[in-house]
Amino acid sequence: MDAQAEYDNRARVPDHPAVIEGWARDAAAFRADWPHADLGLAYGRGERERLDLFRPGPGEAWPLALFLHGGYWQALDRSFFSHMAHGPLADGVAVAVASYDLCPSVPLARIVDQARAAAAFLHRRTGRRLLAFGHSAGGHLAAMLMATDWRALDPALPADLVSAALPVSGVFELEPLLPTTVGQPLRLTREEARALSPRWLPPPVGALHVVVGAEESAEFIRQSRDFAAAWGGGFEALAGRNHFTVLAPFAQPGSGLAARVAPLAPR
Repeated sequence: MDAQAEYDNRARVPDHPAVIEGWARDAAAFRADWPHADLGLAYGRGERERLDLFRPGPGEAWPLALFLHGGYWQALDRSFFSHMAHGPLADGVAVAVASYDLCPSVPLARIVDQARAAAAFLHRRTGRRLLAFGHSAGGHLAAMLMATDWRALDPALPADLVSAALPVSGVFELEPLLPTTVGQPLRLTREEARALSPRWLPPPVGALHVVVGAEESAEFIRQSRDFAAAWGGGFEALAGRNHFTVLAPFAQPGSGLAARVAPLAPR
């Protein structure tokens, strides 16, 4: 296997800059237009420890989902992905979109801790359990949230704080990344990579549905299929979608992918 070719998504999709530019443009327009939003909520002390919370209407009495962005834990922030809330919002689900610090400035374990802090913040604010969903690196983080022992972090938190996950094009085994140019900045030992790989963690109780683009690399498809099987979750490959276009249906109310969110969001 040529790991570099399998995991370097930007090289595999030459027009990815235009897709990412479109994300930024559409996200900014969505933030400007959506009336029920709290922007820049601090879930920690750091500059990037912020999230935007979009609600279907006034108040907090909505099922809740947390979206975590991709970028191989090294790029982007929440400002590129606000519009991914549109589809779930149309189905009555509030969506928080979070930023986090980036490797190599911080270790990956720190980013996992930040994702946990964002989820705990949302629970304390709303009193709700939540669905975690995310793309690429964010798919990995969504799975890590579902696997978290919340009571060990804080006995006041519910054990099933994140009771469901919807990872899209996630990385669930980190060891294959280590020799690649996308994996080297993570600075992980093999032991650390194994410990931070959801594929090798005990399957938690809860609902899982794993999505990948059918036009993605064989390794991304294999990782998604194997992870879904290991945790007893559903698996879906979206026809005609690559690693970047696979996200588009979240921004489209009524799409099949957007419709996955509401049934998974805890009531």
